[in-house]
Amino acid sequence: MRTLKQLLADKHRPLAVVTPSDTVFHALNVMAQHDVGALLVLDGEQLVGIFSERDYARKIILHGKTSKETSVREIMSDRVAYVTPDTSLDECMALMTERRFRHLPVLNEDGSVAGMISIGDLVKETISNQRFLIAELERYIAG
Repeated sequence: MRTLKQLLADKHRPLAVVTPSDTVFHALNVMAQHDVGALLVLDGEQLVGIFSERDYARKIILHGKTSKETSVREIMSDRVAYVTPDTSLDECMALMTERRFRHLPVLNEDGSVAGMISIGDLVKETISNQRFLIAELERYIAG
């Protein structure tokens, strides 16, 4: 199975980020432009939170707030779990499953952002690995 570092290297999308002072409306536009379900919230180069569709649904709509008048800072999740590029994909999957979230920031040892993975990235990689193993077993059995 490939490593998290390899998985990140193969993602050819720019990171989708916002700042804490951006409006939720702006964040939703960034999410739509990048076709993602969560954004990293950066203050300069420092990760300070994550903003997700779940944050919007639970903290804006249900509380009667407006996305054009609310800042990302007010509703972002600021207690963010993260991993490093050396974390195994199995560990990432376990963490995301246990904590019930779908997006996981990846930080370098110096705290800089290396990227973000989604549960979809991990599922695709797992399926790809399983297909490879099945093909290898079929080749072995036929051989």
